[in-house]
Amino acid sequence: MNNSVTTLQQIRPLLPVRLFNGFGALLEKTRIRSTPMSATDLIETAKKRCGLDDFGQDDFFEALSRLLQSCQEEAQLNLIGKMALKVDVLDTLCARLKMKRDRQLYPNITRQEIREPLFIVGLPRSGTSVLHRLLATDPEHRAPLMWEVRSPSPPTRANEKRRIQQATQSCNFFNWLAPTFRYVHTVGAEVPQECVSLMTPTFLSDQFDAMYYVPSYRTWFFRQDLRPAYEYHRRFLQHLQFRRAGRRWILKAPTHMFAMPALLSVYPDALFVQTHRTPVDSMASVSSLVTILRSAFSDAVDPITVGREAINYWSDTMEKFLPERDRLGDKRICDIKYDEIRREPIGAVRQIYDYFGWSLPREAEQRMRGLIASQATRQSASHRYDLSQFGSSAKEVLSAFAQYCERFDLSENIPAQPEQASRWIAGSHRAATIRDDI
Repeated sequence: MNNSVTTLQQIRPLLPVRLFNGFGALLEKTRIRSTPMSATDLIETAKKRCGLDDFGQDDFFEALSRLLQSCQEEAQLNLIGKMALKVDVLDTLCARLKMKRDRQLYPNITRQEIREPLFIVGLPRSGTSVLHRLLATDPEHRAPLMWEVRSPSPPTRANEKRRIQQATQSCNFFNWLAPTFRYVHTVGAEVPQECVSLMTPTFLSDQFDAMYYVPSYRTWFFRQDLRPAYEYHRRFLQHLQFRRAGRRWILKAPTHMFAMPALLSVYPDALFVQTHRTPVDSMASVSSLVTILRSAFSDAVDPITVGREAINYWSDTMEKFLPERDRLGDKRICDIKYDEIRREPIGAVRQIYDYFGWSLPREAEQRMRGLIASQATRQSASHRYDLSQFGSSAKEVLSAFAQYCERFDLSENIPAQPEQASRWIAGSHRAATIRDDI
């Protein structure tokens, strides 16, 4: 990758992708339009495909309907985007049907106890993924893997290799569809998955908002009681734990900060790690990620809109989260700075183990060092970004996150001049030994 430009400026779909989406746009102009997807039709299709009809408790119809309507009216999906949405929804509905059947076939799934799960939270792009993958290498730990979240049924080792191969094919296709995304976030069948994916079967998940521009769904989603989504999250963990248990679950998603009351109502004994990075870098990086991700499914993604959404959402989320974390008490939440993770990842891991009184086995540390070494070997390019591409400035971001920055001392090293801050943002990650993942 050319180091003189940002990753966002490298976006250019391959010729077959451009031709395919161009054909879809031509059909739209000639008024040969595809039939809008409806929740009713997709639900019936999933039932027929699986030969099942019991989705379990909780009503997801309104959430799915609002998502589809927002995608239809606002997301400006290209042809690949429309196909991806349909496939994703049908796969999710089928997974839900099969998981409900599995709970009847394997009654012990419901008896799985989820004790003291560890949730890694923090602003997006603040080292949460790095910590997630490192902690997940400990043999005593358990993290949701991409392939098993994608294909949770059956909850046994049956067809495991085939399911991993299918997930690998899916990852390879996405890397072909959006080749620059690999510089932004690690994608792989056996990579630990952000656990908001466990809420996807409820269609109450901000995973959709990351993939598509869905402002009306987003507004509606923010007003919902998310306890049902976290209850399904727990049922999903029970499903995965039945197949393979661990001493403790290691989970990760920055968005958990938005819904702490709902999370704690389901996991009252949860433990937390919060990572800390200057919001100036974090907002530039996550805006780049979302723009690149959405661009795989739409040809009309506006980086300025993405940047504004990111700053507004995450500053509001942090404002709500800080009082909630104070109610936890110091013993349940460990703070780690992003610079510590980048400079000495094993040292950051040791801080977490020491904080919670865990022992770090030699085998676990060796695995962690192996992961770091392999990451450095695979890294062929860096994620480069510039806040100005998203219509914002360091001063604006620091103002939006003033309380957070003051509390955790996160703004002192940022240059005062806008042009210096821009260069600092673009270059601050170049010397890193671990890729700038979410």
